Amino acid sequence: MYEKYSEAMKNLTLSIMELLGLSLGIGKDYYRDFFQDCDYITRCNYYPPCPQPELTQGTGPHTDPVALTILHQQDKEEGLEIFTGGKWQSVPPVPGAFVVNIGDTFMAMTNDMYKSCLHRAVVNQHSSRQSIAFFVLPRRNKVIRAHDSLIGPNDKRLYPDFTWSQLEAFTQKCCRADDKTIKNFVQFLSESSSAE
Repeated sequence: MYEKYSEAMKNLTLSIMELLGLSLGIGKDYYRDFFQDCDYITRCNYYPPCPQPELTQGTGPHTDPVALTILHQQDKEEGLEIFTGGKWQSVPPVPGAFVVNIGDTFMAMTNDMYKSCLHRAVVNQHSSRQSIAFFVLPRRNKVIRAHDSLIGPNDKRLYPDFTWSQLEAFTQKCCRADDKTIKNFVQFLSESSSAE
């Protein structure tokens, strides 16, 4: 069952990558080819009811360091919130639908044309909530770099070249994923290259 789910999600990922490439004017094959051999992590989340939900969170505010997160909210209970327009907004579950979040890696690949999504999970006192997150990441040794056509004549490249293995090591050793992960990572890379 897990293998079938993973294969279906990888196929969905490649279709999403085609659409993202088309939306940026670089063609449907660019991101599809880049992520053809992608790695992924599947995580099942369970948030039990909490008698005092205002005192805790299911998951604190953060952006995902990966390229994409495809989330299936299994219950009717709300709990996923995104930060937009200066405030937290609930993302109600829609039967048969997925939520697709852009992550820090894809944001870097687009030179900020797409932004990573600041989000959190909240709990409630009445019922539990479940979700399945499918995290999409490039192969460890692939170089993350924005396509040249996404850098305008008056723009600069906002992110140095890096690999997923570098970003993953940074998030595991130096800091927990939050809303400043990619900024801190870029600073870390800059300081590391200056020290050499």
